[in-house]
Amino acid sequence: MREKDKLKKTLVQDGEAKDELDQVTIDLARVTRVMAGGKRMRFRAAVAVGDHNGRVGFAVAKGADVSIAINKAARLAKKYAVNIYIVNTTIPHSVEKKFKAASILLKPAPRGRGIKAGGVMRSILEISGIENITGKMLGSSNKINNACATIEALRMLKAPK
Repeated sequence: MREKDKLKKTLVQDGEAKDELDQVTIDLARVTRVMAGGKRMRFRAAVAVGDHNGRVGFAVAKGADVSIAINKAARLAKKYAVNIYIVNTTIPHSVEKKFKAASILLKPAPRGRGIKAGGVMRSILEISGIENITGKMLGSSNKINNACATIEALRMLKAPK
């Protein structure tokens, strides 16, 4: 047995098999809350995670420090990650989703076209592993709402027949 196979086997047996997910910080903001003694400042982080192979998640979290907020959001995004269907490096069918004021339109694209989408949608589609897709954000320009709408649209994809 090769050494690489032994290592893989021991990792799985120990229950420490880690899934490698890349993370992208979508939005980072300083938020304040007015209290009796003054203002309390915290940080809000919106993070998307993906494995470049059909698994992607998104979450928003707050923390007293930037790193705390980012780590918390990444942990939540991994927890709520969804699996999506990818057929020949694109999605199986067109999908349209509305989330609050944001509307998202995703269409499959032929091989070699690349990702034709902007802003937050591009970041999420890149880390999800989709290589050829056309997307359009309609309505809102809010990053968090557009990210949530994109994840919901990807969740709506059905398995090809």
